[in-house]
Amino acid sequence: MSRTLQVLVVDDDFRVADLHAAAVEAAPGFTVVGTARTVAEARVFLAEHPVDLLLADIYLPDGDGITLARASDVDAFILSAADDVPTVRRALRAGALAYLVKPFPQRVLIDRLDRYARYRHVLSGSQGLSQEKVDQALAILNGAQAPTPVSRSATEQLLLDALGDGELSASEAAELAGVSRATAQRRLAAMASSGLVQVRLRYGQSGRPEHLYSRPGR
Repeated sequence: MSRTLQVLVVDDDFRVADLHAAAVEAAPGFTVVGTARTVAEARVFLAEHPVDLLLADIYLPDGDGITLARASDVDAFILSAADDVPTVRRALRAGALAYLVKPFPQRVLIDRLDRYARYRHVLSGSQGLSQEKVDQALAILNGAQAPTPVSRSATEQLLLDALGDGELSASEAAELAGVSRATAQRRLAAMASSGLVQVRLRYGQSGRPEHLYSRPGR
């Protein structure tokens, strides 16, 4: 995404909060804009600063992270040691986009953040969404394959949306669109032949050219 996504970390243990913040800063396209140790601190911060994503523990000194997530008009991940079914279901009912059971490796949170960034990319813009795009966004968020079959026009639209105003390789476009690299290469080549996208070659140190695709008039 072109805009850096802003994250608030809420955990009463400063050491754990620092670990979560480090994972956020290691994820491309994200930055930590604040940390809070209580529900009250989090509410004050949310009222005064724009936040895209809330990472909240459940058990806080003055309240419940799930209740905080439900009351906040912000996307949220719940990060908690609670692994009982009622708690997990309550978090999902409250709208949590992910539930990570502590302790977990840093790479797990980084992977979820990457999925979230791509989910946000698919759901960006002001135009209406097709069912294919809604399904695509949810599949990316949950680490699943996109529902099949997807029509050619829908796949091409996903690739065009991934390109946006930039210039991407087939691999990069495939990752953003949530399709296979082979599918992206095949469709982008066909779209280049028809003039729907433009392509140029970039030569690296190995001398093997890389195809870069963009929308015409970029």
